[in-house]
Amino acid sequence: MTKLEESIGHEFKDRNLLETAVTHSSYANENKKKAIRCNERLEFLGDAVLGLTVADRLYRKYPDMPEGEMTRLRAELVCEHSLHEAAKRLDLGSHIRLGHGEEMSGGRTRGSILADAVEALIAAVYLDGGDPEIMIDRLILTPAREKGVSVVLDHKTLLQERMQRTAGHTVSYETVKEEGPDHSKTFTVRVIIDGKSAAEGEGSSKKEAEQAAARRALEAMDNDA
Repeated sequence: MTKLEESIGHEFKDRNLLETAVTHSSYANENKKKAIRCNERLEFLGDAVLGLTVADRLYRKYPDMPEGEMTRLRAELVCEHSLHEAAKRLDLGSHIRLGHGEEMSGGRTRGSILADAVEALIAAVYLDGGDPEIMIDRLILTPAREKGVSVVLDHKTLLQERMQRTAGHTVSYETVKEEGPDHSKTFTVRVIIDGKSAAEGEGSSKKEAEQAAARRALEAMDNDA
């Protein structure tokens, strides 16, 4: 088992998949007679696998998170910067097969090349019969949690966790008003902490309004700190 396989948590049955995943188009173009494939098709598939895995995790983990928040967080987790960071954790630059021109121009440290290779590796694991979620969790989701990325967006959970640091606190929500026609309502929700009104929030659903109220309560606490 190679060092790269150990890092991603998968030992390949089809090693051609691994080789293709780390092959840049510049290398394939310089070796056309050998019929070497580049990782562009794998990158396409890996992008879809990554997006679905992250979306599924967010949907299950945060049942109260509004669609807009999930969309923003997913975009943050699957962006080039996030994938580049994952590539650096793998030391992926040392494994990439590059053409001479890309090699000389610093391709081993180029964010776009490394990010694409991460997506290609995800697809390679998927096609090899492995569980890409293990790799995604290890390289992207766990580091994001450690940095607090997921926490800052699920404001209700963060507020609850902050209150639970000291025993005896209570947090509840009440709908203050509903406005507008049935197909386009606006809800106003109040968050109540220890029996006192802490903040209000608005949204197109009660859950969205609750998130907004929790966010404003947290902001008020931070301002008072």
